Amino acid sequence: MKRKMIPWLAALVLLAAMLACNLPSANQPDPSALSTGVAQTVVAQMSASPQPALVTATPGQAGVGAAPTQSPVVLPSLTLAPGQPAATSTSIPCNSVQFVDDVSIPDGTNLQSGAAFTKTWRLKNTGSCTWTSGYQLVFDHGDAMGGPAAQALSGSTAPDQTVDISVNLTAPAAAGTYKGFWKLRDQAGSVFGLSSGPFWVEIIGMPPTPTVTATATLPALPPPVGMINAPLVAGETGSVRSTGVVFTFANVGDSDTNIGQQGFLSFDISALPAGATVLDVKIKFIGYDTLGSPFSLGCLRLYQQDYGSVDASDYFGGATSGALERWCNLAELNADASANGLKGAIQSLVGSSRIRLRMQFNENVTNNNGVGDMVRFGSGMLLQISFTTP
Repeated sequence: MKRKMIPWLAALVLLAAMLACNLPSANQPDPSALSTGVAQTVVAQMSASPQPALVTATPGQAGVGAAPTQSPVVLPSLTLAPGQPAATSTSIPCNSVQFVDDVSIPDGTNLQSGAAFTKTWRLKNTGSCTWTSGYQLVFDHGDAMGGPAAQALSGSTAPDQTVDISVNLTAPAAAGTYKGFWKLRDQAGSVFGLSSGPFWVEIIGMPPTPTVTATATLPALPPPVGMINAPLVAGETGSVRSTGVVFTFANVGDSDTNIGQQGFLSFDISALPAGATVLDVKIKFIGYDTLGSPFSLGCLRLYQQDYGSVDASDYFGGATSGALERWCNLAELNADASANGLKGAIQSLVGSSRIRLRMQFNENVTNNNGVGDMVRFGSGMLLQISFTTP
């Protein structure tokens, strides 16, 4: 059986025969030109046909069967496209915490005054350090409600794990709204909280429920229901700055010279019948306006204070607790909501002619921004009191 001659090998044989049989002359084509054309043909055929691998012989070895010499493989380099950002790494702080849920006592929970309760937060360790028993829950500010200044954590909480942290508290004896702020502290004394600040517990202390004694008599008819609008007493209402300056209008906040100002309100409740049972109280903020951003100072709080006439000594300095009511933004101030804390205070004054109150921003006396931030109350404010009589 005849073997087929590989096309490019046949071309080489033809080229050799032509070079051997044809000598150059004036009438013959240039052999170099002819060989060039043939070579180009051979190259074309080699490009079109599968080619055997080229091998080189190692010195001292026969050409046939010699191991092929491998050329190194060059990998293409990776180049970022223009504008493509390089990879970066983010550093995780040692101490970082995230609020997950209120396991017990959600904000605004009603509790009987003096009642003991346990507040539990579910928190997540979002830092790079493990929380051990060397870490503590610490009281930051606001209403402590009988809680400890510091309390060690139990167990161990690794990064990215959640833990329930509890503290035993007691609702204050006086009715009102109370809010306490808490943080964590590591074994080195570094205090940290949420990215927005402390986490907190907020309750509404309710006055004790009157005891009802069952009788064998026929059910009594419902008592009549009444309502009064207790107005401000102009001569007993005003405001006092921390410097002792007294004003006849009730503005609350700070001045453009960064001086704190508290408001004092006296309401005439003499129309409330003796022996009345107060059912509901609402504060009607009629005719007020604001200057600057008063709620940048924190929450506006209402306290009971029997001050008499307004003078410089009525200004209350330092931190305080036992607020009857609080408002943390204009929406809350405008809401037609019941004032449960104030309700208990008025009930204790049934038969009196006055209830006197103090309003202040408790978190910050001033924000030191050189701008007046005030809530300016007019003379139209009143208390709407619903009640029953025996």
